[in-house]
Amino acid sequence: MEAVPCVEETADVGSEESLEAIEEKRDVINEDAEKHRKLRDELNNQTKEWKAKRDALNSQVRELVDEAGKCREERDSLNQKVRETKELRDEWNQKVTALKEQLAPFRNEKSDEKNEVPVKQLKKQLQDLEYTQMTKPLGKDKENEIIKQISILAKQIEEREKVYEQNDEVKELVQQLRDAKAEAEVYHHQVAEYAEKAQAAHDRMIGFYEQADRLRKEADAAQAKFVECKQAADEEHKKHIEQIKSVHEMDRDASNIRNKKNSVKKKKSDSEGKKEAKEIFERFKAGDKLSTEDLMALQKSGYL
Repeated sequence: MEAVPCVEETADVGSEESLEAIEEKRDVINEDAEKHRKLRDELNNQTKEWKAKRDALNSQVRELVDEAGKCREERDSLNQKVRETKELRDEWNQKVTALKEQLAPFRNEKSDEKNEVPVKQLKKQLQDLEYTQMTKPLGKDKENEIIKQISILAKQIEEREKVYEQNDEVKELVQQLRDAKAEAEVYHHQVAEYAEKAQAAHDRMIGFYEQADRLRKEADAAQAKFVECKQAADEEHKKHIEQIKSVHEMDRDASNIRNKKNSVKKKKSDSEGKKEAKEIFERFKAGDKLSTEDLMALQKSGYL
């Protein structure tokens, strides 16, 4: 007949199989946990890179916005100068108009006395002829005739102006008029200069804002990638922790199995030791001589 294994031996076989299965599963899960850890670390590195890029872009955006603000201040300051200079120009233009009105009676009087065409009208005729010469196709004879008329009108205007300005009062008014026109022209040029500079500052401001908008969009995209990588890293970390917990639980299960196995072995060893000691003690009682090992076995089992 075959020997029937005892319960303890059967338990040992089952424990061996269970322990082996746990250790195999534990290795698989631990390997999986390591994969999640590596992926988590990679994602965390990407998260840092996207954060650094986002922060750098936002820093550039702030610098561009600051520059745009300076341009806006410069533009506003120049626009204020434009307004102030326009007021001065308009004041001098008003003086020009007032002086022309003061001079008008003198011109009309001279014209009325001699039944002459007013200088203003002569100048209008001269301008019309010059415009015709420059803009219309003319035959040689016609063009020569117009050139002759232009020369005559120009001479008449010059002579009339000389006569007109011989009057001391008129001379003073004419000089004031020339000075007023010069002042108005100076301020007119300043208005144009300030307006041009203001427009340039405005264009630079718009350019800075446009650059800032483009970089802000890039920063927003970097922020989105930062959030995406961080969430993915957090998910991988969560999986890693879950797997590590499972590994620890399996380590505890394997430890319990080993402890039980050792306990069974110890009990079996104690039982066999007691049986052997009993046999030795029986031989001792029968008068057999005991060896040192026999005495140690009896002492260990409590017979001595």
